[in-house]
Amino acid sequence: MAGYTATIDWTLKPGEDFVAGRYSRGHTVAFDGGITIPASSSPSVVPLPWSVAEAVDPEELLVAALSNCHMLTFLHKAREAGWVVTAYRDEAHGVMRKTAEGKIALTRVTLRPDIRFDGPAPTAQQLETLHHAAHEDCFIASSVKTEVVVEAPISGG
Repeated sequence: MAGYTATIDWTLKPGEDFVAGRYSRGHTVAFDGGITIPASSSPSVVPLPWSVAEAVDPEELLVAALSNCHMLTFLHKAREAGWVVTAYRDEAHGVMRKTAEGKIALTRVTLRPDIRFDGPAPTAQQLETLHHAAHEDCFIASSVKTEVVVEAPISGG
């Protein structure tokens, strides 16, 4: 099977007080394809100025990974079924809550893909079947215990 690498790089900056918790959580995430993105804890977890609001946080990365995997799998399933997808946009949303075990976790991710098709669009039932198949085969959804919900409006053309 394949292997995947991300390099996380953080350094304490001069003048920051690590012991007192007064240090930036800003860091970078570098991927094997060559892109590096700014990252941080979420300001909802670590208040400003110790987090970086403009950077991506781990929770956002997980929501994005679930959405991205679902989209890629959906495109593959749609192509196999003979549909021509011309655009796919998802405004995915994750919710953090306390679990029954008392831990804070990303407990639900809702995907809301808006999909455009060239030619005839699938019926509501066919679209539901495609999303179900994509969810079942999505590697990331299979890797987490977070509930992943797909709320896809029916749209075509």
